Amino acid sequence: MAPRAILRPGTILLVAVAVLVAAGLPAPAAATTGFTPVMDMDEQTYLGFGGGLYENGSNAIPSDHNAAGAARTAAVQPLDGSGNPSPGGKIVLLSAGMSNTTQEFCSANSALPCNAWTLMGKAALDARVNHTTLAIVNGAAGGQTAATWDAPTDANYDRVRDTRLTPQGLSEAQVQAVWLKVANPVPTASLPSPSADAYTLETQMGNIVRALRVRYPNVKLVFLSSRIYAGYATTTLNPEPYAYESGFAVKWLIQAQIDQMRNSGNVVDARAGDLNLNAGAPWIAWGAYLWADGTTPRADGLVWEPGDLAADGTHPSASGQGKAGDMLLDFFTTSPYATPWFCVSGECIAGAVGGLTELSDTDAVDRAGAQATDGDRDRLAALVAAAAVALAGTAWLGRRRVR
Repeated sequence: MAPRAILRPGTILLVAVAVLVAAGLPAPAAATTGFTPVMDMDEQTYLGFGGGLYENGSNAIPSDHNAAGAARTAAVQPLDGSGNPSPGGKIVLLSAGMSNTTQEFCSANSALPCNAWTLMGKAALDARVNHTTLAIVNGAAGGQTAATWDAPTDANYDRVRDTRLTPQGLSEAQVQAVWLKVANPVPTASLPSPSADAYTLETQMGNIVRALRVRYPNVKLVFLSSRIYAGYATTTLNPEPYAYESGFAVKWLIQAQIDQMRNSGNVVDARAGDLNLNAGAPWIAWGAYLWADGTTPRADGLVWEPGDLAADGTHPSASGQGKAGDMLLDFFTTSPYATPWFCVSGECIAGAVGGLTELSDTDAVDRAGAQATDGDRDRLAALVAAAAVALAGTAWLGRRRVR
């Protein structure tokens, strides 16, 4: 069967958006664009570009890339501050990115304590999560767009080292996994233009992956996410279709590594650049895919309501941050590339306690800061043991379909 092109209302919207952008005006706020989420595209195409999180319209990781990811995952282990294996060491999961990234991962100001509805806030109160050797660190910060992470000499890396890692007794040598979500401010060219922001973003993310390897010599896994829905945007900061098209940038970057390794390590996609695993590049793959077409339910039921976005229609509100936080926690507690080190005993058992509602404010702050003492852990363990109800997570948790 030949690929089916997406010729729904989104095609008309795309033309309208192009006209408005050319005039320097934001696109009108919309509850839907008519675009199909990349993970739901099957055989559809978008302006000639195929979908699916991975190749051939599928959301399943190809077997060869899966094998490489499994090997990298197996190599993750606690390290001391110098990067040497140590039972008493740490495994650092670090976030890198912009305002939306920090809002979904920890807090708007990027500092501790994290909001309870974010990934770090939820993970801190989840008994399934490894609170012994895993250290979750928020490196993302407001205004830190793709161009501020794409070289190892960028100030962001010193900021993360000096204000996030070192104060927590951690080092760059202990960073082994990264969640990366970046975008560009005020993009002006959309697909299929040769100068489309999606192409620029792919190149920048390739540079970021290489910069991460320089600054974090033991990084093994980089999980990427694209933007949330931006159809309600009231400014030109990063509206549709750019938020949607950022998903293609992530897809292309991951595919570039897959294709390069199939080509004896020789670069196939010049935009992505060298991502050779045999030369030390970290293994890259999708993290949570966060985009859905506004109020049109995604295949797994995810929607983005107007109330899930702040007044600018671009940044998530508390409820939007909570949705992203849920999807991120779901990813890290179900992905075979994360559970061996993210979860207690290497797995997050379905039906185990997913969160607690009776923690005191002090305990919540300590746990959300991911820096609990042994005493805090004992108190949490007692609360878990006394809990009458096990929470399996929120009812709408976004799970990716695998075909």
